[in-house]
Amino acid sequence: MTALVVVIAKSNRAKGHKDPTDWLPPLVAVHCRYAAEWVSTKLCWSLAADGTEAGTLAGIARRCPTTTVEYQLAA
Repeated sequence: MTALVVVIAKSNRAKGHKDPTDWLPPLVAVHCRYAAEWVSTKLCWSLAADGTEAGTLAGIARRCPTTTVEYQLAA
């Protein structure tokens, strides 16, 4: 599982502590990967998503029919 991606400082500052409802990478081509990794991290650590976040992720998932989410539960 990849949970850390190197980005420029400007992009990192723009994201801050925002979830996918409030921030997605500027490059649309990586939205599917970003959402899959976000969901993978949530599942790995048994983290909850509020209704708005879950709705946003479901919307992204509908646009990403070939993207899969892979994860292992944290020990």
